[in-house]
Amino acid sequence: MQAPAVELNAVAHRFGRRWALRGVSLRVAAGEALAVMGHNGSGKSTLLRVVATLLRPTRGAGSVFGHDLVGDAGAVRAAVGLLGHAPGLYDDLTAVENLAFAARMLGRPGDRGALLAALEATGLPPDVAAGERARSLSSGMRRRVALARTLLQRPRLLLLDEPYNSFDAAGVALVNELVGETRARGGAALLVTHELGRAEGVCDRIAELEGGLLRAPSDAGEAAPPAARRARLAGGGRG
Repeated sequence: MQAPAVELNAVAHRFGRRWALRGVSLRVAAGEALAVMGHNGSGKSTLLRVVATLLRPTRGAGSVFGHDLVGDAGAVRAAVGLLGHAPGLYDDLTAVENLAFAARMLGRPGDRGALLAALEATGLPPDVAAGERARSLSSGMRRRVALARTLLQRPRLLLLDEPYNSFDAAGVALVNELVGETRARGGAALLVTHELGRAEGVCDRIAELEGGLLRAPSDAGEAAPPAARRARLAGGGRG
């Protein structure tokens, strides 16, 4: 039987004296997408960073496709692609130069034509991709470069932190296509968002983080928050 894409057992993480996660248990199967909602400071971003091995669990244990978060962190990193709040670009490089650097770090060929094609697939024109430094790009364009980097990586597990920020309808569609394509080839997605409507149709289940604790995930068709609760959660943002 295939190992789950994500399995967490009572995972907790502490920053100094503050517990950001208090004991999260979670299972995401291969081919599945889970949306995680919650208020600011609820632990959403911390959860993704723990799964990405950027943070080490203070307590508990977890795995990604059977690879232990601590004991096999290198294999976990090879399997995940994290799209965070910040695009993580080098401002003095062009978009294609940023992608070429990322390709080298991933140990992949940096063919310029392929890199430009990846950027164009996200809606970034070739003249902008190759001719303008990242510092001059709009926030939406910078997000597109970060999305192209994820496309280049083709991870088995997508970790998406507010992926719809700064995106228009076309950008939202690109994110959802990426989630769908990843699931179709046996991967999975863990998607943190306070814009549940934009993720409609791509997530199987919804869970809510509150005070570092995760409510049991529910089927997306049954668990969409009612209008009043959705409005309350609309301030979710960074967590």
